[in-house]
Formats: sequence, C-alpha cells, structure tokens
Amino acid sequence: MEPQHTNSYGSVHGGVIMKNIDIAAAVAACRHARRNCVTASIDKLDFLLPVHVGEIVYFKASVNAVGHTSLEAGVRVEAENLITGDVRYVASAYLTFVALDQNRKPVEVPPLIPENEEDERRIREAELRSAMRHKMRQLEE
Repeated sequence: MEPQHTNSYGSVHGGVIMKNIDIAAAVAACRHARRNCVTASIDKLDFLLPVHVGEIVYFKASVNAVGHTSLEAGVRVEAENLITGDVRYVASAYLTFVALDQNRKPVEVPPLIPENEEDERRIREAELRSAMRHKMRQLEE
C-alpha cells in the first residue's frame, strides 16, 4: 500500500480495502460462472486490524455457495510486513454476485462441487447467511 491510500490516521483507507475486496470476489465469481458477474450486495465486512503503508496486502477470495443465478464469495484479507515477514489477518467480507449473459440478464451458474470438508463447511455457512438475508428482506417489506 502506498501513501495515497491512507486516511487521516495514517493507515490504509477502508474504502481502498473495500474496493480490492470487491475486485477479488468478482474475479472468483467470474471464474466460477465463466460469465460476467456483478456485485448484488456486501453481506458482511469486518475490519479487524489496520493496514499500514508499505505492507503487502493479500486478498484471498473463494466461492462459498451458488444459487440459481447468484453466488456468494468470501474474501480474507491479510497484510504482510516486508521487513519482519509478519502476516496479519486484517479483514474479511462476504459478497453476493449475480451472473449475467451477453444481454445483461441473470443467467444460471454452474453448481459448486465441494472437494473437501472445508468446502462443505463453507457451503453450509453460506446457506445460513443466505437464509438470514432472505429473512431480513422479509422483515424490511
């Protein structure tokens, strides 16, 4: 991260982290769907620790679950101090994307095939978050 990315506290601005989270999640979504995908919502975004100028930031994204035309991607953000080698877990987020066809209409996405217990856990947890999102939408109506 560079000086132009900082806020008034001298750490990297949360908006810079958010933008890169969205990009990383979109790449994971597009890779899975093999389609253009657009951000529908950011379900949860937690900033755990500040990121400092000069640190390398890693955005680790994965698709956690898919619906008919939508999918959830999770992003884990880590910052590495280049001098000490220390790596810190600094943020995480869950985002929902919708896959689009060439006419910008929602299109079906391929199923997610779990390869191990970690994948199965992510799917279960994503299904719980999806159910909570639906319940919250019903309460808002």
